[in-house]
Amino acid sequence: MSVREFILSDKKGYRLWRHLFFWFLWGGYFTITRYFNPMVYQTTGRFPDFWKTVVETFFFLFPQTFIVYPALYFILPRFVFKQKYGRAFFWFCIFYLVGITVNAFILIFIPWSKMPWIPNADLFLTTSTFPQKLFMAYLGSILGLLTALALASSFKMFKHYYLKSLRNQQLQQQNSEAQLRLLMAQVHPHFMFNTLNNIYSQAQEESPKSAKMIMELSHILRYILDEGKKDWVPLENELQMIVDYLNLEKIRYDQKLDLHYSFPTNVKNRIIAPLLLLPLVENCFKHGASKMINKPWINIKAELNQDTFSIKLMNGRKAKVVSEDERIGTGIENVRRRLELLYPDRHTLEIKEDTDVFIVNLTIELKTTETVETKVESKPLLEYETE
Repeated sequence: MSVREFILSDKKGYRLWRHLFFWFLWGGYFTITRYFNPMVYQTTGRFPDFWKTVVETFFFLFPQTFIVYPALYFILPRFVFKQKYGRAFFWFCIFYLVGITVNAFILIFIPWSKMPWIPNADLFLTTSTFPQKLFMAYLGSILGLLTALALASSFKMFKHYYLKSLRNQQLQQQNSEAQLRLLMAQVHPHFMFNTLNNIYSQAQEESPKSAKMIMELSHILRYILDEGKKDWVPLENELQMIVDYLNLEKIRYDQKLDLHYSFPTNVKNRIIAPLLLLPLVENCFKHGASKMINKPWINIKAELNQDTFSIKLMNGRKAKVVSEDERIGTGIENVRRRLELLYPDRHTLEIKEDTDVFIVNLTIELKTTETVETKVESKPLLEYETE
């Protein structure tokens, strides 16, 4: 086991040892500072018993878990890392109050008279009234909780931003490789679109149906070439490209395909990674409609609820037993990897396979143009719903 793996791994075994290691170091430091407390030495002329100091340390460390773990697994991932600082501060105050209250009550109700080696014993024995004890207990609880919280949170934030940096490096490498493959494989865009325009003009007279297919294809190709190299694109543009693809497939299948789709129109200021949805839609045709002879069907429904975008894709499939490699195509696996890199902890991808139907449920917590430093331009939205 390497140090890097011990620090960054999310395996339960490593995580447990990390926490034990943290509390061992923090508890050891806490024990040593209390053991060499000059107040005790001045009062008694000697240092306290070491193992009794260890027991005392436990009473002070236990309440710290009431703020440390809510911060690590609730406040930081749910609010701080998502830049919701107002809510983070609110919940921090709640759990911090809980932590110091637990610590204060432990200090108040411990039988200090039976623990003369603890320096706080004299303090709590001489404060006669309960309000005085409560005030002193809260005052003594503040510093330790803040220090433990600062240490644990700093480790958590270091791990989060280090992994985020690694993901960004992987994305940059993948984008560079993808652009290189695109440059090596693509025909010069001007030549390609000029050729398509010439074919379109010729087909308008001889075959209007073919002309429409060429037009839809040119829209898709232009989107792939222009938008595919960007980090983020408007959700509006991505959905429009999906509509163009569906229209192209509708022409190809004519009346043989039962296709229903519905996309939201209230998508202003929402952005998404380009070409993220196309492999899912393409999979409906490649492994669904194209394999069915009788009554192929596809149903696609997308919704946007505030920043949460969800899409459900269903398609009929030929009832047969397939191997594990054939069940989920390469396109979906690529989407899965991109989601893990681009939307860590902000997406769910569920795939359900029955004998005659294939279902994909995708939910993504999208960003807005205000939260991403990139220039995105939306295009006019066409009709997004059809039956």
